[in-house]
Amino acid sequence: MPGVPPVGEDEAGFGFLNLPEAFQRPASSRVHVLPVPLEETVSYGGGTRRGPGAIIEASKQVELFDRALGGEPALAYGIHTLPSVPVEPGPIEAVLARVQAAVAEIVAAGKLPVTLGGEHTVTIGSVRAVAAAAPAAAAPLAVVQLDAHADLRGAYQGSPYSHACVMRRLLEETGCELFQVGIRSLCAEEDAYIREHPGRVRTFYADDIHADIPGDWLAELSDRLRGRRVYLTIDVDGLDPSVVPATGTPEPGGLSWQQAMALLEVVAGAAGQIVGIDCVELAPAPGMHAADFAVAKLLYRAISLAVQQHPP
Repeated sequence: MPGVPPVGEDEAGFGFLNLPEAFQRPASSRVHVLPVPLEETVSYGGGTRRGPGAIIEASKQVELFDRALGGEPALAYGIHTLPSVPVEPGPIEAVLARVQAAVAEIVAAGKLPVTLGGEHTVTIGSVRAVAAAAPAAAAPLAVVQLDAHADLRGAYQGSPYSHACVMRRLLEETGCELFQVGIRSLCAEEDAYIREHPGRVRTFYADDIHADIPGDWLAELSDRLRGRRVYLTIDVDGLDPSVVPATGTPEPGGLSWQQAMALLEVVAGAAGQIVGIDCVELAPAPGMHAADFAVAKLLYRAISLAVQQHPP
């Protein structure tokens, strides 16, 4: 596919946001970005392997000044971008193990890990690492999932590690609790799973969000996340295709830009600590660089809110 190559095939030569070198040093940067150009189980449109490179390339066009947050927050915390995780032919579990090991190192260094996919499967490796780093007495990790799809299938197209099974694997493997936002596509198996596990899964469907003019869904989410360790996973198809059309499995009726910003503010404001972020499923396409830019800008706001409210 033409367009921006994956990071690792043709290194862009700069990190996320293209900060001056003094603000990209690994020791002083409070945020470490990990590109994972994985495209193994996509089931519709392709291109997710190019997502990390496209996000980094677009990020150099994002203004560092954020009027809502005041000043240039990235220069206060610093961002170091790591080399891409190798994605080689073979079992997808091997890639997830490498992601887990890399994120574990970031967490051990006291930095905020931000993983760039690639397909949503990369989240499994990241969440495994942050869940394993939790104190023994900690409450279950809260995973907030912005997504069009429930991703709760037991297996899909023969693989338990398909992008359509990510949240099911996390619930089974890590003991986390799941808060889904923007869901508007799921199968009967996933619908039954949600109904059968009300204590583990809370789903805020897109239709209900759009109908909830007072924003009661945000108040409920805030109450449920209060003081907890939170991992935020952003599947870009959670936003409406009018905002991000460049994704492999687009669904109409997603969150608007303003709704996504409100979600980020509530999650960061309520959480006791944001322990990890990922952004996945961008499939850059010729003529759709606005989508790449929107994702880079969204990610910058998410990182800034997480660090300002909860320094690593």
